[in-house]
This record gives sequence, C-alpha cells and structure tokens, in this order.
Amino acid sequence: MRNKITVVGAGQVGTTVAQLTAYKNLGNVVITDIVEGLPQGKALDLQESGCLQVFDGIITGTNDYKDTADSDIVVITAGIPRKPGQDRSDLIATNAKIVKSVTEQVMEHSKNPLIIVVSNPLDAMVYVAKRVSGLPSERIMGMAGVLDAARFRSFVSLELDCSLVDVDAMVLGGHGDSMVPMPRYTTVSGVPITDLMNKEQIDRLVDRTRKGGAEIVGLLKTGSAFLAPGASVVKMIEAILQDKKRILPCTVHLSGEYGWKDIFFGVPVKLGHAGIEEIIELKLLPEEMEQLNRSATDVQSQIKDVDNLLDG
Repeated sequence: MRNKITVVGAGQVGTTVAQLTAYKNLGNVVITDIVEGLPQGKALDLQESGCLQVFDGIITGTNDYKDTADSDIVVITAGIPRKPGQDRSDLIATNAKIVKSVTEQVMEHSKNPLIIVVSNPLDAMVYVAKRVSGLPSERIMGMAGVLDAARFRSFVSLELDCSLVDVDAMVLGGHGDSMVPMPRYTTVSGVPITDLMNKEQIDRLVDRTRKGGAEIVGLLKTGSAFLAPGASVVKMIEAILQDKKRILPCTVHLSGEYGWKDIFFGVPVKLGHAGIEEIIELKLLPEEMEQLNRSATDVQSQIKDVDNLLDG
C-alpha cells in the first residue's frame, strides 16, 4: 500500500510540496484547500504530468477533509504569507486560528498522522498544532532549519565559488531574525568555513541567512518564498517515509535540551520512520549559547501570545 501524504493549502508552497512529493514517488498525494476548484485543478494538472515524470501516485484535490482520512503525513502550509515590511510575528493572530482549525479537522479523520508545519510564525504555529492535536512530540515538527541551512549553504557556495554539493550547514534557533547560523558547524568537504573565510565574510553571510526570507519577500512584492521551502519539506518527508535516519535541523519540542523546556525550537534531530527519533545536543561556546538563549526567549514570547489567543 502506498503512503498517503496530505498537503493542506494549495498555494505556492503547498503546490511545490505536492509536485516534488509526487515526482519522487513517495506516495499518493491529497491537496486540500478552502477555495473550491483550486486543489482539484492543481491535482489534475499534476496527475497529468505523471506519465512525463514517471510516477505512479494518485493525486487528489479536495475541499473536504474526509478525503484526508488515514494520512501518514500531513503538511500544513495554510495561512497568510508575509508582505514587504512585515515580520513573521505579524501573522500570529490570523495564522494561529487557521492552524488550529486545520489541525482539528486533520485529527478528526486521521488518528496518528505525522504533522509537518510550514505556516508562519513557524515555531509558534508548531506549538498550536501540538496543543490542538495532542500528538506525541516525536510526531509533530516544523520545517525551518532545513530551509535556513539550505540558504546558508547556498550563500557559502556562492561566496567561495565552490560546489554546493560539498557544503553542509547548521542553523539553530527560531525561524526569524534571531535564528542562529553556526559557522563552526558549517563546512566545505569537512573544512569549517571559519578556516576558509574571514570574519567579515562570515558575518555578512550569517546576516543574509537571517534575512533570507525577507529578501525574497522584498523582491517578489506580492508573495513569499515557495520553491526552497517546498523542497525542504520534501527532504523531511523523504527522510521519514524511507527511514533514512537523516540528521537535519527541525523545529521540535524541547524537554530540557539546550536548557529549555516546553517550547518548539530549531535543533538538529535524527529523522526516521518514527518521526523525531533523537534530538542532538551540540557543544556550544558561551557566545553561541547566548545567541541561542536570545532566540529561545523570542520564541517563548510568541508561544505566550498563542496561549493567550487560544485561551481567550
């Protein structure tokens, strides 16, 4: 039996996730959205590309959550995107209501799905989904670190004029301006970039990584990034469904790791069939820990705002 992957939201990110998931033959895909005809049209268009990309999955578009029943993985992309000049936190009230409603409907029809949240502000929205779903912590996570690390990798590759394949990067913390790119844990063929660049170069790339989403929003003017976010989600789906045991930075529930409890935060984890199979604690320098704590404080503030919204 094929895996069943539901994508909630037929916008740019959701469509990219559905397309890449289908092209990688990861399973049957259900696209759901509140706009009548939108998911159906995109699903049919994608299905008709199957003979060209050679995939066997069935693509379904729907406005009814009954069609998402018994999903193995649910990807939540629903919510309003950022506009130029907005911070991710500006979206919290509207998107918290959307993610709450989506999660309730998902759980009504799937008993034990694995949920990947993409909606912004990411860390707070994963918390909403966890609180509403009641799922075990290992079965709910957010896509942020994979995307932020991909941006950092890209900028390092361009700066050094080297193959992107040889670059590995690590980014910790919340998905926002206080995220913590980790130069000591970012390498080119195993060589830390701290041995390959001067401080000015590294600081510039770190700053660009933190502002990577805003840079794209500013250029597009009427939308936000979707190709790299979609590809990042599919990297996670692939690691889970194929039990790859990939070590990837993801937004997960902390229970004392890195000195923080009861927040969702970006850290390296092992991703496999069970979902989050292990949280990996890196050895951090005092200045790195200070940056991480600052980011965690920002996330904690957003979670308090979410609690007030849900309890109010």
